[in-house]
Amino acid sequence: MKKIIICLLCFCFLLVGCSNQKIEDSDKLNIVTSFYPIYIATSNIVDGVEDVTLNNMTNADVGCLHDYQLTTKDMNYLERADVFIINGGGMEAFLDKAISAYPDLPIINSSEGILEEHTHSGDEHSHEDNAHIWVSISLYIKQVENIASKLAEIDSKNAQKYEDNKNIYIEKLEKLKSNMHEELDNLENKNIVTFHEAFEFFAEEFGLNIVGVIEREPGTNPSAGEVAKIIDKIKETSATAIFVEPQYEDSTANVIARETNIPVYTLDPVVTGKLEKEEYENIMKKNLETLEEAFSNNE
Repeated sequence: MKKIIICLLCFCFLLVGCSNQKIEDSDKLNIVTSFYPIYIATSNIVDGVEDVTLNNMTNADVGCLHDYQLTTKDMNYLERADVFIINGGGMEAFLDKAISAYPDLPIINSSEGILEEHTHSGDEHSHEDNAHIWVSISLYIKQVENIASKLAEIDSKNAQKYEDNKNIYIEKLEKLKSNMHEELDNLENKNIVTFHEAFEFFAEEFGLNIVGVIEREPGTNPSAGEVAKIIDKIKETSATAIFVEPQYEDSTANVIARETNIPVYTLDPVVTGKLEKEEYENIMKKNLETLEEAFSNNE
């Protein structure tokens, strides 16, 4: 009889322990972001909010989510998530699968309304199927605003903290943008070739003219004819430089550089890096240094 009572008591203690753990977990808002730039934006917004956890679903070295396939680890992250924050604009091609698996999971689309507003503001480009909006500091700021606003709706008790953090971060980003404009706006011959279409919005913001793109999508090697067209365009426009990305192989860029006698530099589209909240600014400052070097060498 004693053994039965002891077993029952132990079972009750186990139940209490499990119940307390569940309550503790439910007190936390578990946020999951889809990939690197969205994680960095969100980490600034939730900075110092104690009852929030933040995880990035994909590894910080994954890069753009072109043709990305969800893994078991990714699905485990989503299963534990209270909110899933994405870039949107078609970047997360796997989203239908995630929604199907977790139909009740709230999703914050950080690009909501941005592409439509940008296109209708008189911009001459449609930017069709280009979701790399975070590479423009101005559009990244709008993403930060979207994330903060939606988090405040979901987690109203921390709404003021999200608002304060948003304002602090945007002030830093505005200063960064102003400094970059100051250094880049008055430079001449900003004709360039890029590795893929990640820098379309960046180029638009800082007056760079992309005369050729080596790979429309990473992994789709250009044909000999396409390479020849890029070489002709470089010669026709007296392009300054070819810009590759640290996340991808650059052999085709080097072939074009040898044929045209223009240098190759590296620009980072902020898709991989350290999981530290200052990294967007750090990478953009490095990009500015690279651009200054490239254009000064052309003088």
